Amino acid sequence: MQPIGLFGGTFMPTGSPPHREQPYASAELRLQMVQAAVADHPAFVVDDREVRRSGVSYSVDTLTELRAEYPSRSLCLLLGMDAFLGLPNWHRWRDLLGLAHIVVAHRPGWKAPTMGPLGEVMVDHGTGTVRDLHDKPGGRVYVHAVTQLEISSTELRQLIMAGRDPRYLVPEAVRQIIRETRCYAAH
Repeated sequence: MQPIGLFGGTFMPTGSPPHREQPYASAELRLQMVQAAVADHPAFVVDDREVRRSGVSYSVDTLTELRAEYPSRSLCLLLGMDAFLGLPNWHRWRDLLGLAHIVVAHRPGWKAPTMGPLGEVMVDHGTGTVRDLHDKPGGRVYVHAVTQLEISSTELRQLIMAGRDPRYLVPEAVRQIIRETRCYAAH
């Protein structure tokens, strides 16, 4: 049994995010960029359910739908460490582990919490082995070290708004969409 979203998997751009201002790029345009980014990777699929959903997109609602569709399959919600640290601000965040595993992409310079509500979650649900993600459909937190560029999506948007070229920071097909639509041009 292979967790969705960890090895290959599903990419799901959010429709209307509740935790930040209205995105510069429309949900449809962000969907188009994700589709372009994974077009050459047959193990990746794009799910547009959040873009089609009216109203605010909550991860707990999406995971509830996925859990109904895949009742015994291992599901993984992949988050950057910065998003994970903000998890207590998410709608019904404590319900997420009942629906899926949380895989945290460790970013340079960030540390997993050891105190507070997330520290408790790490003690109660943390695992150091990916094998645990295969054994149950959800309920674990796995921090995965990744080799990556030290740049966040916020920093990437700021770079583009400043008129700089995102070459080598995004797939070429996505770069072309950004250049053609000027969706991140200075506002």
